[in-house]
Parts: sequence; structure tokens; C-alpha cells
Amino acid sequence: MVVRLFISLILGALLLCSGAALANGNAQYRLASGDTIRINVFGEPDLSFEEMRLSDAGTFSYPFIGEVRALGKTAAEIEQTLIAELKGEYLINPRVSVAVLQYREFFISGEVKSPGGYPYQPGLTLRRAIALAGGLTERASTNRITIVRDQDSGKAAERASLDSVVRPGDTVTIDQGFF
Repeated sequence: MVVRLFISLILGALLLCSGAALANGNAQYRLASGDTIRINVFGEPDLSFEEMRLSDAGTFSYPFIGEVRALGKTAAEIEQTLIAELKGEYLINPRVSVAVLQYREFFISGEVKSPGGYPYQPGLTLRRAIALAGGLTERASTNRITIVRDQDSGKAAERASLDSVVRPGDTVTIDQGFF
């Protein structure tokens, strides 16, 4: 009985830690074109939106405010922007929450069976991204893989392994292997 209780406590602590790590990762996530967000203003259904996709410029249109630039900002920064704009003239004490509903796609090309764009999923590794693209072709190299990070200003290709992390907007290229 004591052992089960101890194991339950340990598992609970691990789940809380992993949830906090995931929440922290999402808190640092920078929005860009193609992301879909949800905006909730407590007690104001006319100012709440279940699904809002960012434009090609990384903006969205919001009542009373107009165009809001979300490109490169976190959900928390968008919350603060909306609170600051709505406070005073429109609402006394707005309570706003912003959540990422759907991340922008990542792209995979080269020696995979179904190259193209795929929906990003948190915790995505290159191995899982290849599985989403139908697996490797017979000529694929597992050593000649590059990723161009969407968030890098230089857009330089970096070498990757099957355990590399894939982020939203990344472009993965898998070259042919030499026999």
C-alpha cells in the first residue's frame, strides 16, 4: 500500500513537471503566418474568437483595434497588447487569454515517399516527421539531412539527425545516399 502511494506520488510529480515544461515551451513559442489562435475575453463574447488564422504578414484584425501585429510575439505578449488596447476606452478591466490552436506547417522534401507540408505537432522529431511523410525512399540517406529553421534570420541549412527537433515552419531536406 505504501509502495503504491509512493509510486503514485512520483508519477504525479513527473506528469506535473512534463506539463510545466510543455507549457513553458508553448509560452516561448513565437507566432508567425499560418498559426491559428483562440482569443477569449472573459464576459465579452463579441470580442472572443474561437479560431483566428494569422495572415501572410503575421497579423489579424480585431474589433475596435484594427490590425494587430502578432509576428514574432508570444501568446502572452498578444494578451498584453489586447489588454492595453481594450482597457479604459472599451473595457474597465479586460481579462484576455490567447492560445495557439494550430501551429503552422513544417515542410519535408527530398527522399521521402510523400514530400510536402504537414501540420506541426509539439514534440516532433525528424524521425516522426519522416513517418508522417510516408517514410524514406530506398535511396534516402540518414546521414545527409538538413533543416532550414523558419525563425533563423540567415536561413542557413543546418545538418540534422533523426533525433533532431522539428519546429513549425521548418524545411527539412533529405538527400540521396551514395552507394
